[in-house]
Amino acid sequence: PDGRPRPPLECDPDGPLAAEVIRTSSDPYVGRMSLVRVFSGTLRPDAPVHVCGHGLTDHDGAPAGQPHDVDERVGALTGTFGGQQRHVQLAVAGDLACVAKLTRAETGDTLSDKGDPLVMEPWVMPDPLLPVAVEAHARSDEDRLSQGLARLTAEDPTLRLEQNPDTRQLVLWCMGEAHRDVALERLRTRYGVRVDAVPHRVALRETFAERASARGRHVKQSGGHGQYAVCEITVEPLPAGSGVEFADEVVGGAVPRQFIPSVEKGVRAQAARGVATGCPLVDVRVTLVDGKAHSVDSSDAAFQTAGALALREAAAGARIHLLEPVDEVRVTVADEYVGAVMSDLSGRRGRVVGTEQIPGGSTLVRAEVPQSEIGRYAVDLRSLSHGTGRFSRSYLRHEPVPRQVAERIRGQAESRVA
Repeated sequence: PDGRPRPPLECDPDGPLAAEVIRTSSDPYVGRMSLVRVFSGTLRPDAPVHVCGHGLTDHDGAPAGQPHDVDERVGALTGTFGGQQRHVQLAVAGDLACVAKLTRAETGDTLSDKGDPLVMEPWVMPDPLLPVAVEAHARSDEDRLSQGLARLTAEDPTLRLEQNPDTRQLVLWCMGEAHRDVALERLRTRYGVRVDAVPHRVALRETFAERASARGRHVKQSGGHGQYAVCEITVEPLPAGSGVEFADEVVGGAVPRQFIPSVEKGVRAQAARGVATGCPLVDVRVTLVDGKAHSVDSSDAAFQTAGALALREAAAGARIHLLEPVDEVRVTVADEYVGAVMSDLSGRRGRVVGTEQIPGGSTLVRAEVPQSEIGRYAVDLRSLSHGTGRFSRSYLRHEPVPRQVAERIRGQAESRVA
């Protein structure tokens, strides 16, 4: 598709093919089934078609899936009659038909001729905003979990699956509690996969609140070659978003040049593991200033270990700030509920940054709220506004956690380790 608008299509069996996938399901015997509405042209079995999508967007107009343009071959065509499937020879403009084995087609995609590709206007789908972290109930469920979740999200475009790289949780985003319960029950009964809902965690970070210095000493002697590495580092905080920087200020060859990358590798590995609560360390500059080596016992592994030890020692003697993700939340609610919504957001440690009147008796409330406080906001807002409110959220930045909350999180981390 070249993006240019086409003249309106007519419901003509002899016109160019234009069909849309309006539902995706899985049959235990046939496999993936796509329910297709034909708007123009004729769809025939075993015919090559062009599949264009993903046609779904959220309320802000952003795509809700990965775009794709592929050619596929149509499988058998069947017509639905209650719970029965009847084979049909073709589907003309105005027909509904089930197409088997369209492996790349998703709900909202457009089917058209290979030589004349088309794409229809995207659907606007509600954005799922209730996160549910799931784990396989038993070892026997782990093998079928990914396949079952993939089929579940293909059938229901209002479900979104996320593999969070920071918390290592598998998160299913749902519309609400009833939607969550239906999805998990369908996963169990239709695909034979039992899952447990576990507390959803947010991606916390750590950073140094002040400059610190430390020495990492890794010395072990045994039969044969031992291990010897000593490095001295300084750590200083950087502005938000800087990541982890490594600098080398060693003079006089105290640390041989070939081992300086080893120290950096050990420092970065320890930063990824965290130094206080097991959360990644960010926004610091680590500078290697001195060290010692042995002509025989020093090695790459020894200096990696010494670098990691030095970073841990620096953290032990410095103040460490815990950082939490903060979202920009935009709530649209009837004027009569604005006060209750703003009071509720303040109770969630949120900061209201502005309001805007919307024609029709509604108000847009913009606020900055920690992610840990709005995990169930999709449910709570519905109750607070009697089902009339809606909201959207987007990541804004990481901010220091208040001291009382940080102490509670550190206590929880220590209990998990114990």
